[in-house]
Amino acid sequence: MTLESGGNHLKLSMLPIYIYKMYYVYILKCNDGDFYKGCTTDLNDRYNRHLRGWVPATADKLPIVLIFYCAFVNKYKAYDFEKYLKSGSGIAFMQKRFI
Repeated sequence: MTLESGGNHLKLSMLPIYIYKMYYVYILKCNDGDFYKGCTTDLNDRYNRHLRGWVPATADKLPIVLIFYCAFVNKYKAYDFEKYLKSGSGIAFMQKRFI
């Protein structure tokens, strides 16, 4: 496989490949109309734990729906964004942009 750029050809094997641990910030809409905001490194596992009622914060609010997620390479930026979504201005941002 080759990549073309301005007439130049690069072999894909020539490009450095970096695998980063990703940090996911996500928003769930709960059955009672509330929104749960969280951060995890394994979104599938965490979402399944929510669905099965294994997360105390959402266990009594089932069913839930994943309405948004984004990935960060930097753990601190992910946790800062989660914290922001829980703030007053973050809630306003979430309501305007994500729901």
